[in-house]
Amino acid sequence: MRSGGRSDVTDVTLTLYQALRSRGASSFAESVADLGLTPDEIADSRAELVALGLIVPTGTAHDSQLALDDGRSPEEETDAVAVIAPEIALLRLLEREQRRLRERLTEADEAYERLEHLAARFLRAGTLDQAQVEVEVLTDYRRIQQVLEDIADVIQHDLASLHPGALRREIPERALDRDRRQLESGVRVRAVYNRRFASVPEQAEYFRRKVELGVEVRLSPVVPMDMVLADQQFALLPVDPEDTSAGAILARGSALVRSYLALFEYCWHTATSYGEQSTPEQGGDGLTEQQRAALRMLASGMKDEKIARSLGVSLRTVSRVLSELMQELGASSRFEAGVRATRLGWLD
Repeated sequence: MRSGGRSDVTDVTLTLYQALRSRGASSFAESVADLGLTPDEIADSRAELVALGLIVPTGTAHDSQLALDDGRSPEEETDAVAVIAPEIALLRLLEREQRRLRERLTEADEAYERLEHLAARFLRAGTLDQAQVEVEVLTDYRRIQQVLEDIADVIQHDLASLHPGALRREIPERALDRDRRQLESGVRVRAVYNRRFASVPEQAEYFRRKVELGVEVRLSPVVPMDMVLADQQFALLPVDPEDTSAGAILARGSALVRSYLALFEYCWHTATSYGEQSTPEQGGDGLTEQQRAALRMLASGMKDEKIARSLGVSLRTVSRVLSELMQELGASSRFEAGVRATRLGWLD
């Protein structure tokens, strides 16, 4: 008796094969009866021999007319097996694998042709004439995320992006993973964020991790709009800069993308590298950058929902910050708080 391990099963299989081969085509049960094998060993060995093509269950192709005339059971109704010589089994195995390989290559060729046709417009934006521009409006958030993933896979040289707001729906780990893949491919990745977010702990940690990966991060007091530019060929822009939930526009073609790249370069050169500014930023009046930004937006008449969206915080946080500012200013209304802040020079 042998215990279970892969090498033991193989030894059992070899012993069983030798016994079967000495008999030729014979009853499987009769061949193993004297070997002292357990039912599990018998089942495993039979399955292995069949898989290797060293035995085949016999069927009507093996019946003789004399046997059928004598009333014997057809071979397909018995447990009889025919033993195959190892060299024949090997040739059949190779032929079977070659056939499978040819089928897989055919499937791969067909899939490649379909994908090449479907992705031609996206992957070959560089073949557009100088004056050609293609525009696609994306309204589904998942589709926008997939476009970002697609760009990460095909970009070769430069990725440039502007981010006026904080991370909201984007998952930080997903964005960092895209950065990592692009940097490993030799892509230069640059990003400009609004300076006020350097005082938000979660956002500051995100900046730090991006810089550690090798992303060039700069901060600016004003970032005009969300924008992603790739290789001077792709531009992902907001449908409505004031409402990021409205969707995005995917533009292909250097004629249009170069114009947006000029805007990015202006923002890039007027921004400050992350880490060179003091964080959190404090004025002589003791306001944090977040408080100062909220106060400016309040004074401009912006509603709480938009302030929260711009700061990347909840409505509750905005209400708390504004209440603290009103108390500090001794104002009984938000309008009065804006007026007093202006007179005191807090918005300069």
